Amino acid sequence: MRIVIAEDAVLLRDGLCMLLTSRGREVVAAVGDGDALRAAVAEHGPDIAVVDVRMPPSHTDEGLRAAIQIRRDHPRVGVLVFSQYIETRYAAQLLANGANGVGYLLKERVADIKDFLAALDRIAAGETVLDPEVVTQIMGASRRAESLGTLTPRERDVLAMMAEGRSNNAIAKALFLSSGSVEKHVTQIFTKLGLSPSESDHRRVLAVLRYLQA
Repeated sequence: MRIVIAEDAVLLRDGLCMLLTSRGREVVAAVGDGDALRAAVAEHGPDIAVVDVRMPPSHTDEGLRAAIQIRRDHPRVGVLVFSQYIETRYAAQLLANGANGVGYLLKERVADIKDFLAALDRIAAGETVLDPEVVTQIMGASRRAESLGTLTPRERDVLAMMAEGRSNNAIAKALFLSSGSVEKHVTQIFTKLGLSPSESDHRRVLAVLRYLQA
């Protein structure tokens, strides 16, 4: 099995190289950013790319976006996203573009080297290997997006202004609505997002969080 590793933390990158080579795997390249990853895959044509999510320059989602491009440009290359972060939007996109030969594991939840090596073997064989927590968060993000999709354009406008921290009166002035109309829109937003009245939760804050997460 020929592997490319993309990990910006030098100690972890070298550790993975030593681990895999000592178990009979061939590491053909070990790089520290998304551009180098794409170049290494194009040059070496590995069986699998092991990719961290957050890499230079912004340390946000470069690795995962590079993984999506690799799956598009080199569909025969398996991809294992190996990170401590779950980026639901790009993770869902990675899986939506054909999940055969794809994995997403969380670093802190891999407790057994045999399990990690078995995951690589399964991905190389075209299987899908996902940490249950990744599945849970992707499904949750999908449900949040679906609930927001039930909002009318005007309700989305109101929710967007709520996210800006505006009061109902300020929203009414900006959208040329009466205060009563804004209150009705806000009530409908709460209903469609499944936010029931609660003494312990602030529905306005929860609605804004749903909007920002989606």
